[in-house]
Amino acid sequence: MKKELKKRYNNVRENIKNAALNAGRDPGDIKLIPISKTHSTGKINYFYENEGITTFGESRVQELRKKNNNLSDVNVSWHFVGHLQRNKVKYLLRMEKCKMIQSLDSWRLAREIDKRAKKNERVMPVLIEVNVSRDENKYGISPDNILEFVNKVVDLDNIQVEGLMTLAPYKKDPEETRPYFRELANLKSLIKKNGINLKELSMGMSNDYQIAIEEGATMLRIGSAIFGERNY
Repeated sequence: MKKELKKRYNNVRENIKNAALNAGRDPGDIKLIPISKTHSTGKINYFYENEGITTFGESRVQELRKKNNNLSDVNVSWHFVGHLQRNKVKYLLRMEKCKMIQSLDSWRLAREIDKRAKKNERVMPVLIEVNVSRDENKYGISPDNILEFVNKVVDLDNIQVEGLMTLAPYKKDPEETRPYFRELANLKSLIKKNGINLKELSMGMSNDYQIAIEEGATMLRIGSAIFGERNY
């Protein structure tokens, strides 16, 4: 297992480096968030101990709580990347090692995060999820409403808006995801023109992260390309 994990990780790292250099970017500006959903704490431990990875992404609150407990003695932190129900926000805000919520997708959720963060005497970094595909079956703020939404959320005392996140539709040809990533980058620029400078663009997954890098991604959420196929 270890040999296969190392091979996968090295391959992803090399691809990130090459894509960044080809785009005239510094590979060091791109954060890799391995998505450990359904994978064992043993694999997480491997990457922590052998590759120095300290931040992982999870998309289910119950699974994250279990892994956090099992790895209580390991200096890893978590980004929550899945759809977040308001009644489960309290668990993340109690979790010191949960350092970011990447999937803020509604005003009601924003208010709940702010309330729970205040109760736990912390300021929670978040990314706003944008539904760039305009798919009615997906979560996220409409691109048409993003400016208004950002302006509301930045006024909350216990939330720190760090950037934007999106899930591009799966395409067999990764090149077809480029317009979605480009739109997210354009939205970030629009928000900056209106006086709010966001740092992060979380976009790009196992099948399309090189395209995302070319379009300005600062965070990559990569699961199967590193961990292997999910254990459903």
